[in-house]
Amino acid sequence: MKPAVTYELIKTCKQSGARLGKVHTPHGTFETPVFMPVGTLATVKTLSPEELKEMDAGIILSNTYHLWLRPGHEIIKEAGGLHKFMNWDRAILTDSGGFQVFSLSDLRKITEEGVHFRNHLNGEKLFLSPEGAMEIQNALGSDIMMAFDECPPYPAEYDYMKASVERTSRWAERCLAGHKRPEDQALFGIVQGGEYEELRKQSAKDLVSLDFPGYAIGGLSVGEPKDVMNRVLDFTTPWLPADKPRYLMGVGSPDSLIDGAIRGVDMFDCVLPTRIARNGTCMTSEGRLVVRNAKYARDFRPLDENCDCHVCKTYSRAYIRHLVKVNETFGFRLTSYHNLYFLANLMKQVRQAIMDDRLLDFKEEFFEKYGFNKEGAKNF
Repeated sequence: MKPAVTYELIKTCKQSGARLGKVHTPHGTFETPVFMPVGTLATVKTLSPEELKEMDAGIILSNTYHLWLRPGHEIIKEAGGLHKFMNWDRAILTDSGGFQVFSLSDLRKITEEGVHFRNHLNGEKLFLSPEGAMEIQNALGSDIMMAFDECPPYPAEYDYMKASVERTSRWAERCLAGHKRPEDQALFGIVQGGEYEELRKQSAKDLVSLDFPGYAIGGLSVGEPKDVMNRVLDFTTPWLPADKPRYLMGVGSPDSLIDGAIRGVDMFDCVLPTRIARNGTCMTSEGRLVVRNAKYARDFRPLDENCDCHVCKTYSRAYIRHLVKVNETFGFRLTSYHNLYFLANLMKQVRQAIMDDRLLDFKEEFFEKYGFNKEGAKNF
């Protein structure tokens, strides 16, 4: 049976080794490397599906845990699946809910069967297992589903991480067995192992042996320094198949997107661009701009004079500052649109640089203009 999702390698950058490709899904094809906007609760906060299409988003991410709690996967299934429920006819990736179980719940107990924890909204006792995560995602109908994994904290001791990796591998087998719609939904495995090279290798080999149609790299962007993340990617991606997509979970700062692409990653996601937008922080071609700052009160230039998004063509910094300062939703819509457009455009530039065999040159030019040092040490 042909997998629901396939990867097509178009070109490898001679200068950096980065990959230019296409991912084919039941709801369309998108080019990679790609940044995926996050629509946690079946919506990218403040934006419409039509606006996401304007910026040529080919895939978005939604959250299994949150949709399970509200409105419930049964309601979404009754609506005809997540695509129809939210009126999005392009690709959707759903995470497994594992990260939220471990990050949002103070009281949790990990067993071989799954995780007992409390609902972060009302304290109700809940249980999520690999089979449960598959049932929910099958009901949601996403194009790409994620295996249920354990998300260890950073840093974690070697012995703890080793046991966690082994459990995640066993859970991955159960996810495959519990996946009921392989003909139209692809299930990706998640490589764990913290900063330990031996454990990342073990995790990758375990998962590759199960022949998933794609692989994610989890447990990064959880507080570790940027150089640690890059080092882990350096020794992890070579263990992943060249003919399948690679997804780095939870990464969305411009420097890390470029660094990840250089290390062979195809897909990225993060709430960063929309979260900081709601604080008035904007990504621009010359670095971070906090539009709510007083110095922009009489600044009638666009957010970014080098950006051709409709926000920058139409509205001034002074106006957007005013909206953000008085908590007008329209202000958050404008900054969110701009930030997502900025990252979509950045990834287009990355893809072109791969095509032109000059991604390392592009990185150097971008970092200098954006105000990063060589390690990308300017954080949002």
